[in-house]
Amino acid sequence: MTPMTTRYPLSALIRSGNFIDGQWVSAASGTRFAVTDPATGKTIAEVADSDANDARAATDAAARAFPAWRDTLPAERAAVLRRWHALIVANAGELGQLISLEQGKPLHEGRGEAMYGASYVAWFADEATRIYGDLIPQQQRGKRMSAVKEPVGVVAAITPWNFPLAMIARKIAPALAAGCTVVGKPAEDTPLTALALAMLAHEAGVPPGVLNLICASRERGVTAVADWLADSRVRKITFTGSTPVGKHLARESAGTLKKLSLELGGNAPFIVFDDADLDAAVDGLMAAKFRNGGQTCVCPNRVYVQSGVFERFADKLATRVAALKVAPATDPAAQIGPMINARAVEKIARHVDDAVSRGARVLTGGKRLAELGPNWYAPTVLADATPDMQLSCEETFGPVVPLFRFDDEAEAIRAANDTPYGLAAYFYSQDVRRIDRVARQLEAGIVGINEGALASEAAPFGGVKESGYGREGSKYGLDDYLSIKYLCQGGLA
Repeated sequence: MTPMTTRYPLSALIRSGNFIDGQWVSAASGTRFAVTDPATGKTIAEVADSDANDARAATDAAARAFPAWRDTLPAERAAVLRRWHALIVANAGELGQLISLEQGKPLHEGRGEAMYGASYVAWFADEATRIYGDLIPQQQRGKRMSAVKEPVGVVAAITPWNFPLAMIARKIAPALAAGCTVVGKPAEDTPLTALALAMLAHEAGVPPGVLNLICASRERGVTAVADWLADSRVRKITFTGSTPVGKHLARESAGTLKKLSLELGGNAPFIVFDDADLDAAVDGLMAAKFRNGGQTCVCPNRVYVQSGVFERFADKLATRVAALKVAPATDPAAQIGPMINARAVEKIARHVDDAVSRGARVLTGGKRLAELGPNWYAPTVLADATPDMQLSCEETFGPVVPLFRFDDEAEAIRAANDTPYGLAAYFYSQDVRRIDRVARQLEAGIVGINEGALASEAAPFGGVKESGYGREGSKYGLDDYLSIKYLCQGGLA
């Protein structure tokens, strides 16, 4: 067994094949596609471009491996996960470099993501040994009733590009802890980090077929995922991404009645009341909004500031945002990196241009940074945003803060809830009675109260309304990979 402190050079972590049944293999068609650095546009590597044939091969391997993995002792699964965790931590620096290289976020954020993803592996290693059932109080003489929890079976995990390590780790770790086997497809923009994670899992002793990953371009990926949706052996889909795609997966998997976990789009409100600590609110907003350049599903998209403190808050925020260092991850001082691709920049520019045309004031930013390349946009603060602007109802997914005015608490809550989404919400207030009222009334699965950094492996992560269902992380996150079996034994009198 490889020592768990082994560190690999970055070049050794970059893999180009699919990982199926414990082997690195090419796509059945032999085709490949390029993975590029969003900061420079240069090709990092070419990886397998998979289709339904590769998806089916991954499912075959996972289905074969499931009975043996299901029957391992929880402590044995936990031991494998702990070895995997140790390898991720030992290689966090190199994994952080890889994340920054293919996704664009600053190096300190890349390493932070590696450690964050590792925390889920450690958490679920412990949770593997805490899968309890129930002995149901006896209802009839001679009859014993109990409930036990069992792994659902083969799990298909489909992940986005914005957190290429954390998103797949927090899906794979609970699945393996529960006794499930996994087939997965990382986003086409950022597959290299997921493949590196699979390599480390293999080194940690995850048996062949228990974890399988395939890469695919946007076009071929549709056919690969469609095969999993139709295959009755795949008993669960776990997906993080857009609401339209999540709805499609729900419809298409209905034929085999798969279990679903969907972490979908958001339109998070951030409310600053006039009794808030404004400096703390600015700190919280900077942490929540500008992590990964605003490319997170829980970052505030609509910032509501009470009229009495609007201008003071806007001035403080604009000063902080204007000072952000925009640069490639190769610059150790970088705070904001490139957007993932030119399509993302087009959407950001469209939202800002629409807002300005409808009366928004640009306090800082509001422009492309063409001198850096096609994927760059300046961190931006817009004052006097209104509900008729595109950015009020569409998720911008970029470093743009629109500031909306409000007069009273009821108005702020109505505006915050006036969205089909309900993933995250934030508010700042020092009034304890208001804190209780507002927290209860906000329609979101995650609420930050005087806090901008919400994520934790110990907390349940997920949304309500069109932001999806199911939870990741915490003790609740394991339930999504388990089914309950009722046992009734008679003839005991």
